[in-house]
Amino acid sequence: MKTRTLILAAFLMMLGITTVKAQGNQKIAYVDTDYILQNIPEYGDAQEEINQMSVQWEKELRNLRNTLDKMKRDYQTESVLLSDDMKRKKEDAIVAKEQELVTLQMQYFGPEGELFSKRNELIQPIQEKIYNAITQVAQIKNYTFVLDKASGTTVLYCNDKFDISDDVLDEIGNVMQTVRRQDRKRGNSAGAGTKPSGGEKK
Repeated sequence: MKTRTLILAAFLMMLGITTVKAQGNQKIAYVDTDYILQNIPEYGDAQEEINQMSVQWEKELRNLRNTLDKMKRDYQTESVLLSDDMKRKKEDAIVAKEQELVTLQMQYFGPEGELFSKRNELIQPIQEKIYNAITQVAQIKNYTFVLDKASGTTVLYCNDKFDISDDVLDEIGNVMQTVRRQDRKRGNSAGAGTKPSGGEKK
């Protein structure tokens, strides 16, 4: 079975090489979406809003945890003096507070919680504009494939002349503010606070 798998993999590899040779006129470019996002002030604003909400929610949860911890400590201290009925009431109160904490955590940070919804609300429209801009630039420049350097895909080598990130930012500038091309900085977020423009072109 293993040999069969290796043979199939080798066949598919050869087929891929043949296809590339047969379509040698295909053009490939790449973008760095991290760099693109750093140069869209609206993205920085969205991230800041999300971070502030997250900090506020974490503070609320931390206060709730502190209250719960105090309830548990008090119960441990007082339990020897309490009647069975009072013990049950305090235990029920502790369980209710634990459930409140879990519910609030899910409400804020769960898979479909408020943080997820806020990210979708603020970030997804920006991502869609980036995708549309990449598509537009690729069609204008006749690229068959556009790779994302920031996506985690293994890129062993890339020539800067095939980087169309700035072209994409200029295209995005037609529909939202971007940092001016001459003010953009790679490798850090310093450019995100620079004066925005309408996506000035070369």
